[in-house]
Amino acid sequence: MPPLPYDAVLCDIDGVIRHWPAADELEQEHGLPIGALAAAAFAPARLHPAITGQITDEQWRSAVAADLAARHGSKERADASVRAWSALLPVVDHEVVALLKRVREVASVALVSNATTRLEWDLESQGLADIADAVVNTARIGVAKPDLRVYRTAAVRLDAAIDRCCSSTTPKPMSQRPAKPG
Repeated sequence: MPPLPYDAVLCDIDGVIRHWPAADELEQEHGLPIGALAAAAFAPARLHPAITGQITDEQWRSAVAADLAARHGSKERADASVRAWSALLPVVDHEVVALLKRVREVASVALVSNATTRLEWDLESQGLADIADAVVNTARIGVAKPDLRVYRTAAVRLDAAIDRCCSSTTPKPMSQRPAKPG
């Protein structure tokens, strides 16, 4: 068998392993316009501190609820909508999970995610905590993708050279990706 081109695979979580449902129905049930939760939660000024560990998941969700209340009225309705949104569960792509298990027979695997401090709990509760050799949660390391330091952290945790790592989002070796300011 010829040598493998990579020693490690760095796999994103959301959009690859997990697929989150739309919140449209939930928003309608709580009297919010469609897209209100995403607008509040994923506004860069609110999201970046959450995915770089400057604030906790709880603080982020509280800020989302405060934004919804300020823009759309009722604090109680905003709090209830964020609680319901927080309880949504993703669809897990079991084909990808099976593929990662096969990959681990020949290479190391790290899950790499721009996530909040809730990621590890989510992975555990969703039965995904043991599908990789390492998990790199950007909220735990203080920088977010696409900053090359995220991928370097994963390589170090896997004891792999960065140029021998492949990302699930790019076929290029990680050493050929430009570093983004963090």
